[in-house]
Amino acid sequence: MRGWWRLGKWTVLIMFLHIIAILIFTKGFLLTRTELPHSSNCSDLSESPCLSSSSCWTKPVVDRLIIIVLDALRFDFVAPSSFFEQKHPWMDKLKVLQRVALEKPSSAKIFKAVADPPTTSLQRLKGLTTGALPTFIDVGNSFGAPAIVEDNFINQLIQNGKRVVMMGDDTWTQLFPNHFNKSYPYPSFNVKDLDTVDNGCIEHLLPSLDEQDWDVLIAHFLGVDHAGHIYGVDSTPMIEKLEQYNAILEKVIEVLQKQSGPGKLHENTLLLVMGDHGQTLNGDHGGGSAEEVETSIFAMSFKDLPSVPSEFDSSSCKANNNICISSIQQLDFAVTVSSLLGVPFPFGSIGRVNPELYALAVGTWNLEDNEMGKAQDQIKLEEWMQNYVNVLCINSWQVKRYIDVYSALSVIGFSSEDIFHISDLYAKAEENWLYTKNLLLYKNESYNASLPDLKRQIVAYFNFLSYVAELARSKWTEFNLKMMGTGIGIMLLSLYIHFLAIKKVNKSYGVSLLSSKGSGISFGLMFASFIVVIRACSLLSNSFILGEGKVANFLLATTGIITLRYSFIKKEMLLEATIFLLSTFILRIAIEAGLSKQAATSQFLNVSSAWMLGISISQPVWTYMAETVPILALIILGYFLYKAISSCCCWGIPEYVIMGTILCYLLIALHWATESNVLDLALLLKGIEKNYIPRTIYAIGLIQLSLLAFVLLFSNKETSNYKGSLFVKMIPILSACSSTVIILLGKQGPLVALGSIVAGYCIMRLEGIEQHTVDGAPGISILDPLPIVQWNLLAVCLFFATGHWCAFDGLRYGAAFIGFDEFILVRQAILLAIDTFGFSHILSVFGLPLFVACPSLFNQTGRSRSVSSMKLFRILMMYGLITATTATATILCVAVQRRHLMVWGLFAPKFVFDVVGLILTDVLIFWAFIYYF
Repeated sequence: MRGWWRLGKWTVLIMFLHIIAILIFTKGFLLTRTELPHSSNCSDLSESPCLSSSSCWTKPVVDRLIIIVLDALRFDFVAPSSFFEQKHPWMDKLKVLQRVALEKPSSAKIFKAVADPPTTSLQRLKGLTTGALPTFIDVGNSFGAPAIVEDNFINQLIQNGKRVVMMGDDTWTQLFPNHFNKSYPYPSFNVKDLDTVDNGCIEHLLPSLDEQDWDVLIAHFLGVDHAGHIYGVDSTPMIEKLEQYNAILEKVIEVLQKQSGPGKLHENTLLLVMGDHGQTLNGDHGGGSAEEVETSIFAMSFKDLPSVPSEFDSSSCKANNNICISSIQQLDFAVTVSSLLGVPFPFGSIGRVNPELYALAVGTWNLEDNEMGKAQDQIKLEEWMQNYVNVLCINSWQVKRYIDVYSALSVIGFSSEDIFHISDLYAKAEENWLYTKNLLLYKNESYNASLPDLKRQIVAYFNFLSYVAELARSKWTEFNLKMMGTGIGIMLLSLYIHFLAIKKVNKSYGVSLLSSKGSGISFGLMFASFIVVIRACSLLSNSFILGEGKVANFLLATTGIITLRYSFIKKEMLLEATIFLLSTFILRIAIEAGLSKQAATSQFLNVSSAWMLGISISQPVWTYMAETVPILALIILGYFLYKAISSCCCWGIPEYVIMGTILCYLLIALHWATESNVLDLALLLKGIEKNYIPRTIYAIGLIQLSLLAFVLLFSNKETSNYKGSLFVKMIPILSACSSTVIILLGKQGPLVALGSIVAGYCIMRLEGIEQHTVDGAPGISILDPLPIVQWNLLAVCLFFATGHWCAFDGLRYGAAFIGFDEFILVRQAILLAIDTFGFSHILSVFGLPLFVACPSLFNQTGRSRSVSSMKLFRILMMYGLITATTATATILCVAVQRRHLMVWGLFAPKFVFDVVGLILTDVLIFWAFIYYF
């Protein structure tokens, strides 16, 4: 025990330093904007310079509001296909919205709604209801939404006596507990369930339209979001969902139109059909790409209203289509809807009342269509602009009030220069307002003369509100540089202790970092250090982060070329060097496929959304290969394990563990066969429920790990062949973990496993070839870090080759529900973590003894056990050092790029993935110490 602790204490110390450093840095870096507890009230308006209303802040212009949220509604789901260069099967399915927008352009309009990243559902709902920008830290709460404490649109409705009914996604009841007069929430996290939430909405939506017990009705559908996650956009289930939505919306509009006459229930009702965010072609969202941030809003008033003044019209039209599309920022939603319902604007909103959506409900007239003789229309136009400019006055005053309070109470707030510019823009708008206010109070008989003044006032408020929104987007997050610096300092200290631990053990066992001839640092060490530094420096560029898998593959191939050179010089292991280079080429193709946005629409491995070969699946030969090749790979893996039992003397519990894994492989093949379109086994396996096999595999995996833990705790048997015992320990632990990882990854799993075995074998065989060539004479052992760097780069390549990338839309959420239909946070989080980090972290760390269990470059004949154990210690520590160096570089780059345009869309997700990977690597190395020592 003392011998184990003598080495293991270093891992505990380093892991502790990493956790402390990451927590401190995160506290400084992910400090979100201060959420103020203030709330707007009707009486607050007396403090403003604006004209007051008899009701509250603004005069209500709609009596009832219906908000139908279609989760993950892409912009091209709603806009006509003529607006896009290429038509796709999922376009033009919501025909009723296009038809109404075409037939009634003055009372129905389609908007392109642009969200602010990150585009997770929680943050979008929070942004829509508060009118504030999302905060990155909320991403972690996306699977357990806390109640919103900030002032918001829903809170204002309740405070001002509005009755709200909600149905659908249960996230609303988590964000707004006890806010709804009636609620019909349904569980939202089972992405394989396309119908439960939608059917619940349908059941309650149509009957509720005839009820008089609500003022605002919210229905949140989820089917399109879940269909995207599981099947992708270009899929039959997605098209079926869109067609179902079209039928439902047609019924809703028909009911509303029948009751929209004078004195009827929906005479003054506004219908909004909208998305909270978009989605990529493979159904993911969370990032900041155009597909993810662009969604749509369809707005329809049941009054016959002319169009908005052209100066404030953002519509774009196509020559061959009479439908015009306007644009709106989702940031503007809360304040615009609040103004229409006549409730106070949320205290923290920085949005602008959108003129087109406001005009759609209130009504206005286009100047260009008015002739001089139509004085009545001019009067009505001016009346609308007078109302709108006063609404903008209230809007601007509310935003200025919020900025002033925020700057006074926040730890850092905005800079003095920014505050001065904000105050200057607001002062200029207020200076114009004094004159405009007199026009409103004392009606000028010359209407045409006052219209230019009203327009100038509107532009002045637009300038102020636009500047505040852009300033908030660029500088919203508060960074505590002292805490960030402290975190970076502790990370650098951990790297020094890491290096010190390796150096101390090396010195104790006569292992040198220098050439055996004493000529200086070995080439292997210099080259390995160069590769690590190059990769670390690449993280400074957002382009290289986007192509991180390709960068890692390029560096891995570079090391392969160097080893190939030495193989030629040595004239041995040419086959291994060639196969290793070929493996890097295949990995490069897999990485391209894994990152492809088209991946989910490929039929090649439809269980996994990771691979796309770019081949014609319609050919029968490719269909059969797609079904049979993964099963053949499983058979090969099982054969390798069977040979391991006989050749490595794996008896007792390790033998049973390996046999259990072979059984799991057979079950996985059976599971895939039941889902196969080629092998029709539906009748043969009719009694087997689809979730039974995955659950059985998970259970066998837990039993295997429990047996290995039992052996670890109660077996004290020593062996003279330490390398052989390492191999006997390594094979069972890898096999026990592999079955769960493979079934979660889908049919790509066994192919990736075979590829990693081949590449790992080549790295092991080529280990130390540079020393053998250059320093041929025996002498002091040389520590060659190049194979460990290659193993680390291989792990990174496997992460990207399996369809993951460092963004929240790079998580394969469908894997969390393999074997389960219901959502339980801890269980699904564990499965998602195993899918994400299985090959790249778990199997990679436990596979490191491969470099000790096989022939090594050490020449010592004595102290075999101690020398081998020290080599394993150095390998584990060196692997951890490389991972920690990369994570430290990421932290440094995030600190440097904290004001970069892509900080929240790219650098921050990369930071989260790297620090989580670092902590996981530390934990796995600690477990590996316990298991192997």
